[in-house]
Amino acid sequence: MRSDDVKSGYQRAPNRSLLRSLGVTDREMDLPFIGIANAYNTIVPGHIHLRSLAEKVHEGIAAGGGVPFEFGVIGICDGIAMGHEGMRYSLPSRENIADSVELMVQAHRFDGLVCIGTCDKIVPGMLMAAARCNIPSVILTGGPMLSGYQEGKDLSLIDIFEGVGKVAAGTMNETSLYELERCAMPGCGSCQGLYTANTMACMTESMGMSLPGCAAIPAVDAGKLRIARETGEAIIPLVEKQTKPRDIITKKSLSNAIRVDMALGGSTNTVLHLMAVAVEADVPLSLEDFNRLADSIPHICNMQPSGPHSMQTLYRAGGIPAVLKRLEGYLEDNPTVSGKKILQIAREAVVHNETIIGSLKEPISPAGGLKILFGSLAPDGAVVKCAAVPKAMWKHTGPARVFDNEQLAMKSILAREINEGDVIIIRYEGPRGAPGMPEMLSPTSALVGFGYTNVVLITDGRFSGGTRGPCIGHVSPEAAIGGPIALIEENDRIEIDLYAKKIDLVVDEKTLVLRKKKWKPVKKILSGVLSRYAKTVEQANLGAVQR
Repeated sequence: MRSDDVKSGYQRAPNRSLLRSLGVTDREMDLPFIGIANAYNTIVPGHIHLRSLAEKVHEGIAAGGGVPFEFGVIGICDGIAMGHEGMRYSLPSRENIADSVELMVQAHRFDGLVCIGTCDKIVPGMLMAAARCNIPSVILTGGPMLSGYQEGKDLSLIDIFEGVGKVAAGTMNETSLYELERCAMPGCGSCQGLYTANTMACMTESMGMSLPGCAAIPAVDAGKLRIARETGEAIIPLVEKQTKPRDIITKKSLSNAIRVDMALGGSTNTVLHLMAVAVEADVPLSLEDFNRLADSIPHICNMQPSGPHSMQTLYRAGGIPAVLKRLEGYLEDNPTVSGKKILQIAREAVVHNETIIGSLKEPISPAGGLKILFGSLAPDGAVVKCAAVPKAMWKHTGPARVFDNEQLAMKSILAREINEGDVIIIRYEGPRGAPGMPEMLSPTSALVGFGYTNVVLITDGRFSGGTRGPCIGHVSPEAAIGGPIALIEENDRIEIDLYAKKIDLVVDEKTLVLRKKKWKPVKKILSGVLSRYAKTVEQANLGAVQR
């Protein structure tokens, strides 16, 4: 056992003495030491209940024959951080989480690891740490929030964001928005739809790093407590058999996760995070892999924000195992932390509601919910959630409206300075330029709230999983390093074609060469975390990992 490094032999008497001060008994000295990375805090709704789940994990580890040791991990709520400078710190927190888990695991020589997290950057960071440390590991995701409710309608956080646009447009008053605010978010858990947090929980289960059924169980359901206990028990056989994350996180399992992502129509952020996990697991994965798999997998679940169904609805329909059952003929067999292989989980699953988890023969769309676009505007790629784009906007040509940050764009949108047909460009919001690649839920929700139907938004930043409409992000190379997005001028023609996976800046090459000679990067005064991050982060098409 790795923990023998801190507890075996007379030379380790001082180490054992410190362990005894924690209450570790003689019998426990001979058992596997299991680290529990817990992202519990009281500022993130998706994490406020994780302390109770950790208690069940403790019980499971002890019952299985291990010794649990819990430590804390930070967590940022993207919803609270959204729309202001705080959002620049969200993506960098993923690297901090991966680093902090690695530090604790390697310093204390744990034999196994259970990671407990729920929200957008926390679960990806934990997956990255598990792959990096490569000791037996299981991820426990905290579960979605129950839907809000008002006047016969289920609600989610996105209803409030879009309500801001409606107030600005004069179609909703502030009193109505206040009442909506009071009833949309009824308790703990990740935001209700298939936004980034829940999409990543689904990806974690699909690649086999959490127990079957884990992703969709609501945070307040007793089933989440039971699966927490089972997660604690599950780590011990993994330690005994030395089944490690890199045995599970393979090209096959990542491809399976992408297939499920396409069937669900998940968040664009999964592209960023799965690429980063692949880097840590030393698995070759490219943007072309996403397009290849998207072409073969139909979109069968009409989930929020593009459709009506919440995660609670998906849970009742059979959760991710039922989605796997639908995709059984497309999946590649691979081990999971449960001890079962993925195809066995798929075969044993039951689809309880075929209106929620649809038929492959009658899909919502014959191709998957995400597309990677390439062209003269994004030579290294850009990402769009095509499942949330009306078919009328799959092909569009319009004049560029150029903004060098999100706040300037938001000011223009709220002032009704945007016209139908425009293509809004928000740049210098990429991994290095922002830095931190902030999400753009405020402007996208404002556009929806105002009722725009023919406006495209393109950015080198990111979009929330709650975004809907023709919104294209992760444009690479970003503006800060002189990518073509930096050279766009007001009223340049922009062409998008989701059918052909194209995104082009319709400006002749000679003009662009002249613009590039005159171009100077926007300089920002940075300090602390953001300064270090901007110097070391890779481009979005490489997962925005730090090097």
